Amino acid sequence: MNIRIEISDEITEDEVIIRCREITSQVQKIQKLILEESASAPQLIFYKDNQEYYFPLKEILFFETSESVVYAHSRSDTFRIRLKLYELEDALPRAFVRISKSTIVNIEHIMMVNRNLTSSSLIQFYKSHKQVYASRRYYKSLSQRLNERSSYEN
Repeated sequence: MNIRIEISDEITEDEVIIRCREITSQVQKIQKLILEESASAPQLIFYKDNQEYYFPLKEILFFETSESVVYAHSRSDTFRIRLKLYELEDALPRAFVRISKSTIVNIEHIMMVNRNLTSSSLIQFYKSHKQVYASRRYYKSLSQRLNERSSYEN
């Protein structure tokens, strides 16, 4: 594998190009690392009672809205945040995907999807009793993102 870095004063934004004969697991891993490193994840403050919490986004299982308030769910706790769901959707890294009008999920924590062709599909997480539902409308994008995750892990 050859690696070449070109420095140019003429460009306004950095660009990474991967040239390959085929997409191998090695190429997919490189792509994943670049995407994760370049993701401009928001610095979120999580609120509970009168306290502010600061911890990595990777700890979050999912975000959901309830009565115009957005909640972030970790394995064992729930926190309020001050962003709207649509703002989160635009700012979160690729590991997060919208699964319904009121929920964004972190695919890295999904253990199982119980697919239901006629209604919402049940999602369960590793090491947590929490679960959410993916609507039929959003199921395709969830499935695609989970397949991407599977190909990176191999």
